[in-house]
Amino acid sequence: MIDKIFYTTVFISLLIAIIIIFFVVSIILYHRKYIQLQRERIVAEITILENERKRMAADLHDSMGPLLSTIKLNIHSIHVTDEPDKHIIEKSGKYIDEVIQSLRQISHNLLPATLERKGLTEALHEFIRQISDKQLLDIHFRTSGNIDIPPNREIHVFRIIQEITHNTLKHAKATQMQIVLSRENGFFLVLIKENGIGFDVKKVKAESTGLGMKSLAIRTDILNGSISIDSTPGQGTNYFIKIPVE
Repeated sequence: MIDKIFYTTVFISLLIAIIIIFFVVSIILYHRKYIQLQRERIVAEITILENERKRMAADLHDSMGPLLSTIKLNIHSIHVTDEPDKHIIEKSGKYIDEVIQSLRQISHNLLPATLERKGLTEALHEFIRQISDKQLLDIHFRTSGNIDIPPNREIHVFRIIQEITHNTLKHAKATQMQIVLSRENGFFLVLIKENGIGFDVKKVKAESTGLGMKSLAIRTDILNGSISIDSTPGQGTNYFIKIPVE
């Protein structure tokens, strides 16, 4: 009788343990599946965003630019004798030039032509020059080693650096930034330092609802790399991205 009770107790205990293990494993698998689906959703959003940027950049460059140039030529072909009318035509031509320049800038921001023509390093030099011309942020950029990132991966590295720079301009109140792109021991390394106000990394990650911080992680993940952010309120921020060459 005692043996029967003992074995019954053992059996029930094992059954309960199996049920508990089953539920724990189910929760873990569900959580992993949820994370994977979230990742796939964000990757899809980033892919759609890049494709849309590419399409819009091409439309602006191939359609709107020539159209505005034609309108400008037509305006200047109008023969007028009155000085006020001549002044209006001259001003209209200048306004069209400003619109054309703005469209070129928008097209460049959507998809830098230099990135496709000359590669990542030249595209970053151009991007930094444009930022430095308009913003009170002193950016120092240098490279080390052979930076021959494949074209299909360059866009993600460029967007990561672009996103960090824009976040710095928008939130950090920094006056200096250093960007180092290097290649060491089979890895491409990106180090970005800025002297801004810093932030609580865990809090920002937890409260982030947009694509900003998430896209940094997802783009790095797409490259099979890793990103670490070291920041303390009042002491600036350091970003370190490590991407395998292959």
